Formats: sequence, structure tokens, C-alpha cells
Amino acid sequence: MTTATAAKPKALPDAQTVLSVKHWTDQLFSFRVSRPASLRFRSGEFVMIGLLKEDGKPLLRAYSIASPAWDDELEFYSIKVEDGPLTSRLQHIEPGDQIILRPKPVGTLVHDALLPGKRLWFFSTGTGIAPFASLIREPQTYEDYDQVILTHTCRDVADLEYGRQLVEEVKSDEMLRELTEGGVDKLVYYPTTTREQSPKMGRITDLLKSGDLFDDLGIEGMSPDTDRAMVCGSLGLNNDIKEILEGYGLREGANSEPAEYVVEKAFVG
Repeated sequence: MTTATAAKPKALPDAQTVLSVKHWTDQLFSFRVSRPASLRFRSGEFVMIGLLKEDGKPLLRAYSIASPAWDDELEFYSIKVEDGPLTSRLQHIEPGDQIILRPKPVGTLVHDALLPGKRLWFFSTGTGIAPFASLIREPQTYEDYDQVILTHTCRDVADLEYGRQLVEEVKSDEMLRELTEGGVDKLVYYPTTTREQSPKMGRITDLLKSGDLFDDLGIEGMSPDTDRAMVCGSLGLNNDIKEILEGYGLREGANSEPAEYVVEKAFVG
């Protein structure tokens, strides 16, 4: 006598529960998941997250943690790629679903990779704003620097909404407001678009080269004595801004050897 045994669905490894999902545009969404009790990370780091493929093997991609290190939940900000192996499925997650989250955070966009300075620049395009979403909610950022400037370049105005709301929340947050207020505007937000008309048009690299960025902000320029920078965007943007920063005398740093600027090499967002 033979007994047929129903195959059990394969358990999701390193599973975390989706708590909320917000669709910003037809190409951008953010979501929050539960945080493993054992997970410790530095604001600005990333982890591998994903889903199981049909063959039962995990499909993982690097995602910056957009929430700060003190948050009880983990936030992520993602693009939707229609035929993308992961995002074509990830964009359909709903609260209560589970995703894979490998609790091994790493990354170069952390305070430890920079030497002390007075002004900190965050240069981002698209979903490259995610690690800076973490860092502008991190109290240490304002304790370490007199001024923090977040630049965000996207094609269309709607693509900037995640960052706009984020900055608004930081400036109204009771805990962070004490750190961001003072004689100067400690947190400066500089959004630009490259396709749709907006108050400020242009690629951030062009605005840097022309000096418009500095004119708009009333800043004379950059100096390795005072300025520090973090860069997260497309490979082309990363390389172009590296060249510009080095033209000002800034040197690339790392966790093991801090310097004046760092670039996230693990992925392009």
C-alpha cells in the first residue's frame, strides 16, 4: 500500500514580514518590513533582500536600508522594472507577505568612512537617495557636521516626492528638529529634474561644473579642509562626480581608510 504525501511549500529563509507598502509613481515604491531582533547596522548600509524563485532558490539584490539605525522597522525604496527578475515580483508585495532579508549589513556610505569635516554633501539620483534617507534621519549626521546638503536628481517632478516628504518629516520631527535648527539651515534639500519642467532643471554634475549649485546655495565651492561627500546613483553619475570631487582635492575613502568622499559601488540605483 502506498501513501501519497502532499509536498510542503518550502519555508522562506531569513523571512521578514512586510508591514506597509507605498507606491509613489508607476515606477517607484517604498515598503517597510519587520526588523530581525539581532540585526545591528550603521545608517547608510545595505543588505540583501529578495524572494524565492519558482525553483525554490533565493533571488537576492542589494538594497540600501532607508530607515535609520535606531528605527524598529526597516524601510526600502525601490524602482519597478517590468521585466526585472526581482522587482517585477517585489512591486506586488502587500502587508502580511514575507520577503527574504539576509541580516549581514555592509556598505561604504557610513560616517566611519569619512574624516571629520564641517559640511556634508549627499549626491543622489533616482533610488540612490535611499541610503541618505537613512543618514538624514540619523542624529550623528547633525552632531558631526555644521551643514548637510542633500541633492536629488530625477527625470520628473513626481520622482522627487519621496525625498521631498522625507525632508519635510525630518524638519518637523521633534527629536531631529533640535539638531537641524540653528544659525544656519543645517539640512538643505536641493532637488533637480532633467526632463519635466521644475524650479531647478539640470543634471547635478552640470550644476556642479557650472558653479550654479554653489551660487544657488551661497557657497564658495568645495575644499578638502571642510567638505565631505557621499555619492549614490548610476555608474555614470558616480564616476562623473568622483572626477569633480577629486578636482577639488577630495580623496576617496573607505571603512578601513577614511578620507573626504565615498561612493557606493555595490549597486547602482
